Amino acid sequence: MLDCIFCKIVKKQIPSKNIYEDDELLAFHDIHPIAPVHFMIIPKIHVDSLGYCTVVHQALLGKMLLLAAKLAKEQGLENGFRTMINTGHGGGQEVFHLHVHVFGGDALLPRT
Repeated sequence: MLDCIFCKIVKKQIPSKNIYEDDELLAFHDIHPIAPVHFMIIPKIHVDSLGYCTVVHQALLGKMLLLAAKLAKEQGLENGFRTMINTGHGGGQEVFHLHVHVFGGDALLPRT
């Protein structure tokens, strides 16, 4: 996808503050954090959203969620964290490249 900002981050065309990278995934700090710790995990392959995932993506999705827990702990979220996947326009998705937000460290986050 030529205009995808996350694809450009994967290709190192746009800088990011990375906290993890392997052959399939990249994790980096959100540039507009909503909590003291706020990062996102993206696949290196372009998938528009969770709504476009199929059984082919099952292992990748599992890897993303397991990585979320590992990185949350490494980032100091020992007492818990929240994950969020916005899907589609109606779900609040702004960047149409699958991504998992991981955030926490603030007691003021809404509970619902």
